Amino acid sequence: MPHCGSQAILCGLPVRFDTYSGCSHMCKYCFAQRKIDLNNIGRGESSVSLKNFIGGKRSEETNWCDWDIPIHFGGLSDPFQPCEEKYRYTYDCLKVFAETYYPFVVSTKGALTKRHDYLELLAECNCVVQISAACSKYDILEKGAPAFTERLKTAEKLSKKVKRVNIRIQPYMTEIFSDVLKNIKLFANAGVYGITLEGMKFAKKKPGLIKVGGDLAYPFDILKMQFKQIKAEAHSYGLRFYSGENRLRLLGDDMTCCGIDGLDGFKPNLYNACNIINGIITQPTDKMKETGTAICFSASCQETLGRRKLNNMSFHSYMADLILNKKDYLNIIFGMKK
Repeated sequence: MPHCGSQAILCGLPVRFDTYSGCSHMCKYCFAQRKIDLNNIGRGESSVSLKNFIGGKRSEETNWCDWDIPIHFGGLSDPFQPCEEKYRYTYDCLKVFAETYYPFVVSTKGALTKRHDYLELLAECNCVVQISAACSKYDILEKGAPAFTERLKTAEKLSKKVKRVNIRIQPYMTEIFSDVLKNIKLFANAGVYGITLEGMKFAKKKPGLIKVGGDLAYPFDILKMQFKQIKAEAHSYGLRFYSGENRLRLLGDDMTCCGIDGLDGFKPNLYNACNIINGIITQPTDKMKETGTAICFSASCQETLGRRKLNNMSFHSYMADLILNKKDYLNIIFGMKK
């Protein structure tokens, strides 16, 4: 079944689905390396589990959600990595998505998306395609993935077929600021809708970084200055700008940074700490108020006592407790307190 973890605290689309575990792109910066062994590529979730979710079945991680929340397809691995050509697990799931017209956002660097059979199937789906592509300087960090120039060609082909294509620059490193500015024209020429930026989170200390929650990150003022210039350049070419950087979420053209705003059937979860801390009034659904709907936050409560506590809480009560008791921490995470 699709999974949902503690990202529900801050993300509008926290329900993820992966057809593979591990990823042959082996990007050196990939956050997933902290959670899984990328070298160990195996089967992830199946088309059967996808059908069950779409049909209304929910696990203890997703029982808080009783509407057709868009699925984030490719949360921890690329569904279009080279092994897909052999196993076609993703293709089977795309057929389910096409048959049901269920909304999803897929994140990829894969070249298979522009192959005729995949391209035509994606055209039948209710989807937004996010292509991870920052600049050519990243090619050396993404040795298992198609080159940046190849991904631009993919974006151009897909933009003529699917509902929307966005460029995903996650992680963004300050060293590529000028490259990203220059590439915005290329993104616009490829027919993309918008771009999403999120600053790199580092595991090891290096000069100039600061501690933000449990991460080492770029200083707020540096990112804000660069993001604002990139946003202005994007707008000059008619592109939307989204900030996946939690401290700068308000800088984006929409609080849901996957770029789904304005699309019919794409209803994110707006009841999260990111919106609440930033003063956006949202309300929990009736389902979120039911006891036992807080299990998705178990990663934040690893100890047994914490897990027992979650069993007796609702999604709503956990969020309210978080806002009440960890407001200072959340203010730092969301850039309200420098």
